[in-house]
Amino acid sequence: MRNHLDRHLAAVRNLGILAHVDAGKTTVTERILYATGTTHKRGEVHDGTTVTDFDPQERDRGITIFAAAVSCTWDGHRINLIDTPGHVDFADEVERSLRVLDGAVAVFDAVAGVEPQSESVWRQADRHGVPRIAFVNKMDRAGADLDTAVASIRGRLHPAPLVVQLPIGAEDAFTGVVDLLRMRALIWDDGGGAAVDGPVPEELRDEALRRRRLLEEAVAERHPAALEEFCDRETLSAETLTTALRDLTRTGDGVVVLCGSAYRNRGIEPLLDAVVDCLPSPLDVPAVRGMQPGSGARAVSGVQSASGVRATPGVQAESRMHAVSGMHHGADEQRPADPTAPFAALAFKVSATPTGRLTYLRVYSGTIEKGDTVWDATARRTERIGRILRVQADRHAPLERAVAGDIVAVVGLKSARAGSTLCAPDAPLVLEPPGVADPVVSVAVEPPRSVDAERLVSALARLAEEDPSLTVRTDPETGQTVLSGMGELHLEVAVEKIRRSLGLEVNVGRPRVTYRETVGRGVSGLVFRHVKQDGGAGQFAHVVLDVEPLEDGFEFRSTVVGGRVPQEYVRAVEAGCRDALAEGPLGGHTVTGLRVTLTDGATHVKDSSEMAFRTAGRLGLREALRGCVMLLLEPVVEVTVTVPEDAVGGVLGDLAARRGRVTDSEVRGGAAVVTATVPLAELFGYATRLRSRTQGRGTFTARPTGYAPAPTVVTTP
Repeated sequence: MRNHLDRHLAAVRNLGILAHVDAGKTTVTERILYATGTTHKRGEVHDGTTVTDFDPQERDRGITIFAAAVSCTWDGHRINLIDTPGHVDFADEVERSLRVLDGAVAVFDAVAGVEPQSESVWRQADRHGVPRIAFVNKMDRAGADLDTAVASIRGRLHPAPLVVQLPIGAEDAFTGVVDLLRMRALIWDDGGGAAVDGPVPEELRDEALRRRRLLEEAVAERHPAALEEFCDRETLSAETLTTALRDLTRTGDGVVVLCGSAYRNRGIEPLLDAVVDCLPSPLDVPAVRGMQPGSGARAVSGVQSASGVRATPGVQAESRMHAVSGMHHGADEQRPADPTAPFAALAFKVSATPTGRLTYLRVYSGTIEKGDTVWDATARRTERIGRILRVQADRHAPLERAVAGDIVAVVGLKSARAGSTLCAPDAPLVLEPPGVADPVVSVAVEPPRSVDAERLVSALARLAEEDPSLTVRTDPETGQTVLSGMGELHLEVAVEKIRRSLGLEVNVGRPRVTYRETVGRGVSGLVFRHVKQDGGAGQFAHVVLDVEPLEDGFEFRSTVVGGRVPQEYVRAVEAGCRDALAEGPLGGHTVTGLRVTLTDGATHVKDSSEMAFRTAGRLGLREALRGCVMLLLEPVVEVTVTVPEDAVGGVLGDLAARRGRVTDSEVRGGAAVVTATVPLAELFGYATRLRSRTQGRGTFTARPTGYAPAPTVVTTP
């Protein structure tokens, strides 16, 4: 029985398709479904016939907006695949997907190589420790060059690329590849059928032998067992190469690189073989780690994630703490990928469908069956599993049970959200939820008729439930409902979803960016005394604070000596200072980039309390900030603009007018590629402006790079 369960898990691959927008992720997914016999007709993005881009907006816009899960089989292996968005505005969908995946295929354009968003998703996968293989797509395009693409991967992403194929033919004449492991040629015809296996063409034999030698040397440098065989025999067998490539991929010491043309259905079968051979099964990744709910210490940032990789501190850690706020946690616990272990799963996506509310789960351990009762450790309530579904994008097949390693959707959960932990009621566990990025763009939304106000509020709440990177709040000054997200397109898609799903018209205000405030020059020795006496026990707290600039984030420390402020009161002062960061003195924006030091203080025998010192920390820091030189920070993005060479002058002038700072410019494939850093607020409407300046021939992409000082420096009195 044990061996049977292990064989089942060893034959599972949970992977994602990652790439820059328009690199061909969805087409690769479609060809995988076609090659595995899951579909019998090849879907096309330009025709709106793809399986994974099933949402009407995705088909209208020709891009992936929502992560879509599909399942297929290849060579006796179950492949659970998630096609992720490539547009920067939907990076949070990628983040939630990577949190539950064991491996990934990174798709690159053979002409453009590494593009801005391919770099961003690569870094996201780095943070989660997700092993990857690379697929250089669009080898049939004019200007396609495998070596140039691999050089950009090596230079910009810094992995050790291990190229296992040699293309046969170039650009429009690309017909196949040489498999450098087996030293055989795979040729595809124009009909899109299966590859024909044959000998290496004579004119490519010397080049294939040279590249095979380079591959052997690169593998031997990084793999001890391969090095031993290489030293003994001066060559590596195909079996040793395959084993070493699998080991190097799973440790992250190497990235296997393949090539092809998904549109022409060339290179997909070898890619599937590499997925099976190199990417890990649920048995090959570290056991999931979580915290037992108990009376122990509160969860802290940096807790190890379910993928076994230590998570990044900072904003993500704060959002994770918020997601599990109010819970206390006990000992750290591991759950193996074992169907007989206690059940534990993480919800990573919630979707409202005409047939009900779907909650997507990654099952890490144990087994669930239809009708089971589970414990939602995040909401702290029991839930009943109504139905279990194998997901095929917008189609679903019913299952009787789901076991460790599965990615499924369930119906019947009422409180689960993205990031919720579901577990066995008698073996509770809290898994670390995916991080949620802070929104950077906001718009005011309102219905044209006041009678529709409640419907709009309900629709916005459902949107925020499905997409945690969307937030909804009421502006205290104007009373307007404000929708915030990751970019213009993100908000545009959200509003359009309300219009289409509910038939509800929505008036949308002009986009506004989310500013931050920071300390340009601090203050020292600020004394604040909080005294309140209104009958009964009073409040007394005396603090002395230093405030100084910090590169990023917030840091609190205490240099109080002699026990003048007890430790529990020091923690209360820190909590009060964190409270004060919510509203800065310039415009009520969040404050970041400062270090606060508690240098002295005093207490009262009867009237001092944690509440009093928390109040003193909050009010004291507010007063200190009013005495600092404060800087307004605005979000900035890196923009990559691709235009015809004759339009470069006008584009550069327009970027300068938008306060852009050009950082790079090159000619690539007959077009000029300009990279610049531009304030996000200046990019609203840029797509229309760029099209008009270039007669529709210009395109651009943008990715967030953080915050930078706005032009005005304000000194508060």
